[in-house]
This record gives sequence, structure tokens and C-alpha cells, in this order.
Amino acid sequence: MTGVDAICWRELEAGLDDRGYAVTPPLLAPDTCAALAALFDDDRLFRSTVEMARHGFGRGQYRYFAVPPGPVAGLRNALYPKLAGIANRWAAMLGMSGDWPAQHAELLARCHAAGQRRSTPLLLRYGPGDYNCLHQDLYGPIHFPLQAVVMLDRPGVDFDGGELVLVEKRPRMQSRAEVIRLEQGCAAIFPVRERPRQGRRGVHRTEVRHAVASVGGGRRRTLGLIFHDAA
Repeated sequence: MTGVDAICWRELEAGLDDRGYAVTPPLLAPDTCAALAALFDDDRLFRSTVEMARHGFGRGQYRYFAVPPGPVAGLRNALYPKLAGIANRWAAMLGMSGDWPAQHAELLARCHAAGQRRSTPLLLRYGPGDYNCLHQDLYGPIHFPLQAVVMLDRPGVDFDGGELVLVEKRPRMQSRAEVIRLEQGCAAIFPVRERPRQGRRGVHRTEVRHAVASVGGGRRRTLGLIFHDAA
């Protein structure tokens, strides 16, 4: 079974609360993964291409879709409503206004009204020795607090290494890292900027950044789903 219907949202939400991330069952079939990965070389589909080494971001390439193709837009729209509920609960835990709209189209309308009109879903491609430095995908003052990365290739077959890395900066404590190995078609869902974390003295705000470890060999391609658009 693939697709958003395969997700146990209670388990996913518990994972986000406990560890700061959650991994889904396969959301995309292998043939869909291969078809999406193959889009990387079609220049007509993208509004921007970033050579990571040129900007000190790491090594590798990523490309932002000018308009997300059907499977990408469909997956983004299907994931968003449940994630919006989690985002609103997290906001309440942090003493913030939890007013993320119930449907993704409403979030995009809010972004566009604020001048954030550029599409943010992207494809990323890494080869041997490529990596991505720790960062956050904010893109403007409106940034939905959760995002997803979907693995399009087969770890251990198409590439080695290249694990997703999350680092939490905890108040008055040393930073904590998580290393996530995704299977083809599966997604990691994690914070864009911060999350609530239950401590001994109550809930506190924990900053999160993410990165990709060095690829040992082969080619690693992923689909990035940021739910807000960019300024």
C-alpha cells in the first residue's frame, strides 16, 4: 500500500512530539519515484537551479519547480491538512496563535497576499562526495512549521551514505542529532525551524536545522516539500 492513506497519523504525531521527526510508509510507488527523479533534467519545469558549492551550501544541485507537477502538488495537498492540525497544536503549546488554515490552497493564498509567490517544491540531486550543510527552509515571514523530504532512489542500491541529519539546539544543553535513513518512496517529516519539546520544567522552544551527510557513491535524489511559498 502506498500513499497518504497508508499513514498512521497517531503514530506519526507521537514521533514528531517525541523525537522531532517521523518517517512515513511509502507514499510513492517505485515507478512514480523514478518518473519524478527523471524530471530533474527537464529545464522547462524549473524556475531556479542552485549549485550548492557556489554558495557554500555544500555540494550537489537542487531545482525549484516553476509549477509543481500533478503528483507533487497532489502529495503536498494531501499531507497538509493533517500537518496543519499538528502545527496548530504545537503553536498552542508554545503560547502562539495557532491559525494555520485547514486547506493548503488557503495557506498559499495567504502567502501570495504577503508577496510570497514563488513555488518551493524542489528536486535535489547528490553524487559521490556531495552533501548539504545544516540549514532551515524559511523563504519569508510566513513559514509553515513542518516540511517533508521524499526519497526517490534506493539506498544501498542506487547510492550509499547521504543520510538525512537533524540537529536540535536545546536550551542550556548540548545539541542533539538524529540520523535518518529513508527507503525509496518514504518521507521524513520534520520541523522547518522549531518545535515544542517537553522538559522537566514544562514545554520549551527547540530550534531545529537539517542537513544531508556525504554520499559515498552513486546518485541520491529526493523530493522536497515545503508547504509555504517563497518571497
